[in-house]
Amino acid sequence: MTHSVKPTTAAATAALAIAVGVAACGGKEKGPEGKPGAGRPPVTLGSKNFTEQFVLGQLYKQALEARGFRVTLKNNIGSSEITDKALTSGKIDAYPEYTGTILSTVAGRTQRPTSAKQAYRQAKRFEQRRGFTLTKPTPFFNTDALAVLRSYAKANHLRQIPDLRPLGARVTFGAPPESRTRFEGLVGLRRVYGLTGMRFRPLAIGLQYKALDAGQIQTADVFTTDGQLNGNRYTVLKDPRNVFGFQNVAMVVSKRVLQAQGPAFEKTINAVSAKLTTQAMRRMNAAADLDKVPPAQVAHKFLKANDLL
Repeated sequence: MTHSVKPTTAAATAALAIAVGVAACGGKEKGPEGKPGAGRPPVTLGSKNFTEQFVLGQLYKQALEARGFRVTLKNNIGSSEITDKALTSGKIDAYPEYTGTILSTVAGRTQRPTSAKQAYRQAKRFEQRRGFTLTKPTPFFNTDALAVLRSYAKANHLRQIPDLRPLGARVTFGAPPESRTRFEGLVGLRRVYGLTGMRFRPLAIGLQYKALDAGQIQTADVFTTDGQLNGNRYTVLKDPRNVFGFQNVAMVVSKRVLQAQGPAFEKTINAVSAKLTTQAMRRMNAAADLDKVPPAQVAHKFLKANDLL
């Protein structure tokens, strides 16, 4: 993703140090002794097409490799629709996904779960019927949301998504192309909130903040763990009807692969996931996205600080 101000090297170091420090406060979670992955078949992990997924992919890859598992990471595969096809076709064995996205985008459901636990249970049941399963969910919750410039929110009295309705066609919504056909996107916004007059502008992930800053769009699809949201420049509009769902992360993994890798494989993934708080993810995303610290380096420092290497 882009940003209008280029941070200094010192800022990058500080942001990453904070991310590591926050994560380390959760206590130590040591992996199993020895190299339980030694001699196991190689495994291929995947990641989707944005910064947080690049960081997550590196976190799981490095932690598993530290325990002797042979891991290949296929990075930047694409949207959930594309990455799920890579999974079901056997091109990858596992990838980190958001529970609400499994239900709405992969399973095609429009009925909203009433809690994060229910979303996880329903997503796991869906995956198990397909020959996959889910590891334990992360504490952090990352969902799509609509953001506007804080000055724009103040001028138009915007606090929640339905407040956009009176503005009609004066509002252009910037989001990834797949948002046009997703319930957790333009479809749900029109159906649930009546934003039928709002115009749509497809944008590659990473361009939405620049477009907001330049006035090319008035509201953007963002992720609630985006590093850009650390400051006071943007306002995230509340989603009272929960169009964007509950979005904790869990690893979708083939049952066959999970059995072949042994119990230490899932235990290692769960140990990493348990450390991923919202605050830690937002700060790691900021280090990778804004300060241009390579995701592999961000992940390594986080894992080392938490005794996961």
